[in-house]
Amino acid sequence: MTGRLEGKVALVSGAARGQGRSHAVRLAEEGANIVAFDVCRTLDTVEYPMGTPEELKETVRLVEQLDRRILVREADVRDGAAVGELVAEAVAEFGRLDVVCANAAITGFVENTWSITDAQWTEMIGVNLTGVFTTVRAAAPAMIAAGNGGSIVITSSSAGTKGMVNLGHYSAAKHAVVGLMRTLANELAPHMIRVNTLHPTGVNTPFINNDHIRGFIEANPSWAANMANALPIEHVEPVDISNAIVWLSSDEGRYVTGVCLPIDAGFAQR
Repeated sequence: MTGRLEGKVALVSGAARGQGRSHAVRLAEEGANIVAFDVCRTLDTVEYPMGTPEELKETVRLVEQLDRRILVREADVRDGAAVGELVAEAVAEFGRLDVVCANAAITGFVENTWSITDAQWTEMIGVNLTGVFTTVRAAAPAMIAAGNGGSIVITSSSAGTKGMVNLGHYSAAKHAVVGLMRTLANELAPHMIRVNTLHPTGVNTPFINNDHIRGFIEANPSWAANMANALPIEHVEPVDISNAIVWLSSDEGRYVTGVCLPIDAGFAQR
């Protein structure tokens, strides 16, 4: 019995751990070959450890044990030349590109929006918005040239659906990718390439399970209410987001485009 993505090729950014690793593995389970990359170092304004080369190697191991092929590189999502070279290499090796998971992101609390430094703003927007742009800019021509249609899934956030205090730069970037998605959905529709955003609530990964996030919430206990979901769960799991990507990228989601899909346990309804 073949998977829903048998013979497809999927590009995943931020694949060393967390949601990115989950997406790579889940897509591979459904039959896709994987192209994966991560910066594999902690950036200057990020106050928690980021993915490592060893974690990216573990992603490779998990995909390969599913008997799928994976092309992997260490690359900064803001580096358009590096992302473009990776896509070109992937097309040369696999002959096609069908699915894009623009997943790479950083986060971080600030006192308020007017206290954000130039460095914090530039790095947050660079990774969370410009990084999505560089990924799609590299991938879209290859997908069009292949002529197979496809699916681009951009990971936004619940912070991309409403304003959240102490996250001005993060929320701005996550709102901005929705506008980018809506434009791309129209531009790529003639090529049968669908473009959608996902809006998770807190996901059980090192992205939120770290000393920086825990320390801020402990110091600001009233803020925890901002992260509460309607359903009585603390967070969702990475595979919950991955399953949505599989659905959007399979024939089951073949006519779904331009959609902001919440996977948020009712967070947006509170």
